[in-house]
Amino acid sequence: MLVRELKIAGAFELTPKQLGDPRGMFMEAFKAPVFEQTMGHRFDLQQANLSVSAAGVVRGIHFADVPPGQAKYVQCVRGAVLDVIVDLRLGSPTFGQYDTVLLDDTDRRAVYLSEGLGHAFMSLEDGSTVMYLCSTGYNPGREHGVHPLDTEVAIAWPTEDRHGRPITPELSAKDEAAPSLAEATATGLLPRFAEVTQFIEALRA
Repeated sequence: MLVRELKIAGAFELTPKQLGDPRGMFMEAFKAPVFEQTMGHRFDLQQANLSVSAAGVVRGIHFADVPPGQAKYVQCVRGAVLDVIVDLRLGSPTFGQYDTVLLDDTDRRAVYLSEGLGHAFMSLEDGSTVMYLCSTGYNPGREHGVHPLDTEVAIAWPTEDRHGRPITPELSAKDEAAPSLAEATATGLLPRFAEVTQFIEALRA
């Protein structure tokens, strides 16, 4: 498995080795030793989620309070999505910036984003199916969002699907009502970089 750190500290792209023959394909989608060597701590799996999305659907930008936060290991098992990791940690050198990875059923990459980071994606094909391994369970009182079309974050969302057909972002009512980055900052919703760093160092201890 090849591992590449993204420009946002705490976010990684993981590309598995696929073994194929006339019968089909096999791969190791997650390897605990690789994860632990890279991150310096174990991945504490507490919940696995799966979503299916039509082309153009945008989910996110979602994040959780730290502690405990919610780290995610994300894979697209069918179709294709543009996965987006946003640095929402106040005080981070890359605060407000984002990075993207194409997740699809061809290269079968995964992304890992540590606690404190924001996550979103856009589906590039009808029926795109995304699996999320999460370090904490669902807790609506501690989970928040930033509007995925916020002009300050300025994510360059695709305008065409996987087949070159035009698409426009389709949001849930909850994501449509999410605050801008400036509003989330002003109301104290965002995690602080120093506190996130301290929490992750405690995981490594």
